[in-house]
Amino acid sequence: MASDLVSIARSGTRTARQALDITANNIANASSEGYVRRSAQLNEVVATGGLSAVGNLSLSGVRLNAVIRNADAFRQSEVRRTGSDLSRANAELSGLSNIEGALQQSGLYGAVVDFEAALNRLASDPVDRSLRAATLEAARGMAETFNLADAALSAAGEGTAFEAAADTDKVNLLTGELATLNLKLARSAGGSGDQAALLDRRDLLLGELSQRIGIHAQIAPDQTVQIRAGDGSGPLLLDGSTAALLTMGRAADGTLGFAVGGAAILPDAGSLAGHAQALDELADVRTRLDTLAMMVADAANDAQAGGAALDGSAGMPMFAGTGASDMALALADGSQVATAPAGSPAGSRGGSNLAALSAALTEGGAAAGLDGLLFDVSAAVNAKTVTRDTLASIADNAAIALQSQAGVDLDEEAVNLVRFQQAFQASGRVIQVAGDLFDTILGIR
Repeated sequence: MASDLVSIARSGTRTARQALDITANNIANASSEGYVRRSAQLNEVVATGGLSAVGNLSLSGVRLNAVIRNADAFRQSEVRRTGSDLSRANAELSGLSNIEGALQQSGLYGAVVDFEAALNRLASDPVDRSLRAATLEAARGMAETFNLADAALSAAGEGTAFEAAADTDKVNLLTGELATLNLKLARSAGGSGDQAALLDRRDLLLGELSQRIGIHAQIAPDQTVQIRAGDGSGPLLLDGSTAALLTMGRAADGTLGFAVGGAAILPDAGSLAGHAQALDELADVRTRLDTLAMMVADAANDAQAGGAALDGSAGMPMFAGTGASDMALALADGSQVATAPAGSPAGSRGGSNLAALSAALTEGGAAAGLDGLLFDVSAAVNAKTVTRDTLASIADNAAIALQSQAGVDLDEEAVNLVRFQQAFQASGRVIQVAGDLFDTILGIR
């Protein structure tokens, strides 16, 4: 009997120590990112048979049956999904904010207004060379500001594309690491502490991956994961230990395209989707900016063609170029501004052609068109900010729900420390009692 007591107590001390280690690990990792609380599943050790009663059951101690990882697959999936949507919104909002900043900081609206004002001042005295020079400089400044605005938009696009390329590389890095984890999980013992650590790492990597691209994750019975891009019908990003390569391409207009293993995809979530949407918006803004630049240039050039310069010669084109990027002043001197109607003699004070130019710019609505472009971009930024804030609230709620279920509660762990410590001490006391009983038996005369 004493030896049975020693065996039972030995199993109790060993199991209590293992449970204490699990509790201590929970406490130590309470603030660790991606850590999921573990609990000890304890089972009684049952022996069958014996010298006196073959087939009877007798309790023979306790053992650690498994390390239970307190994870909820549905809540984890919700955290990934809502986090992926939030990441998309953040990336798109960042890109739109850069577009808005590029347009506003260029001072383009003010340059167009200044050019129109210079034309109006010249109308008061069409032969004044200083007013003509001022008008020419205003035209030059407007053209250069169109160049600057286009260059700023181009830089914003390059920055967004660079971030998208970095995220693409990160996706491939994460799927590669998950492929390695799948191999380790396939060989790990179920319910072990090692498997729990691998699962923590797996779920953390899945979370990081979903921040960059929308995914559908399927967990196998051996805890390995299969990943598809997008929904359950999307192309495979990861199958077992094989990770497909995600590639990114850029079209001539700066927009992005993606492919998985050569199959084209259109991300609908994650930062890659946000970057792509921002560059789609940028392509539209640059097209509208080019249209405005050419509207101003065509109006000025058409007016010049119908008028006479200060020396009586036929009006020459005021602007050259094919868009905002290469718009440039084509006139070399203020005297070449065709203020008078065609056929007027040198030094004519006639200003009807200048009036036609001013009217063409006003009726064409260059300033109004640019103001509308700025308004549309600002409105889009405001709308995306509201959307981002809403998605952030949803993502926070999902994270809180997961944390309440899978996170470490220090009060509960403190109780477990006391409970398992007392179990350890009780088992030690049983060993002492067994020793006393054995000594007593040996001392019988």
